Amino acid sequence: MNKYLYFTVFSAGMTTLALELAASRLLGNIFGTSNLVWASIIGLILIYLTAGYFIGGSWADRSPRHTTMYAVLAWGGFTSGLVPFIARPVLQLAAQAFDQLQVGVLLGSFSAVLILFITPITLLGMISPFAIRLAISDSRQAGRISGRIYAISTLGSFVGTFLPVLVTTPLFGTFKTFLAISALLPHRDTKDE
Repeated sequence: MNKYLYFTVFSAGMTTLALELAASRLLGNIFGTSNLVWASIIGLILIYLTAGYFIGGSWADRSPRHTTMYAVLAWGGFTSGLVPFIARPVLQLAAQAFDQLQVGVLLGSFSAVLILFITPITLLGMISPFAIRLAISDSRQAGRISGRIYAISTLGSFVGTFLPVLVTTPLFGTFKTFLAISALLPHRDTKDE
């Protein structure tokens, strides 16, 4: 078994949920922390993960290589790190646009999450299907391997739920939390080389 592959899946799951929790801090400053804001965050993150699973599964079949998966992961980390740099103007523009239209918090927060997180979360969602494709060498073990990979990813998500809330945001603030979370993703594996 490739332990580094499992570590990668754990890290991608952790980063995804850490971004989701950190997103609430970004949006909370402009739109508050109501259930409507949380519904926007959670709903869109789930849609992005769904897209990532579909795209990642297809791409993994076309290019079942570690280097491809780690390139996707690197772009996921890079775009995650961009979020705090573009967040303020995007959030202010969304708030102003929807204040003028008087459609409120739901559409404002929805559009902000749409713009800020579509790329990093979709890319991170691609990692588990890639990892499954790379880990399966015997189709008789497909169920066990895919179950293990999704379990490890979910454990990472569990850690990612508490990491920004209990550690990074209190120590570094929201801006640096995004940078720290994006930097936690592992570097590429050299197995293909």
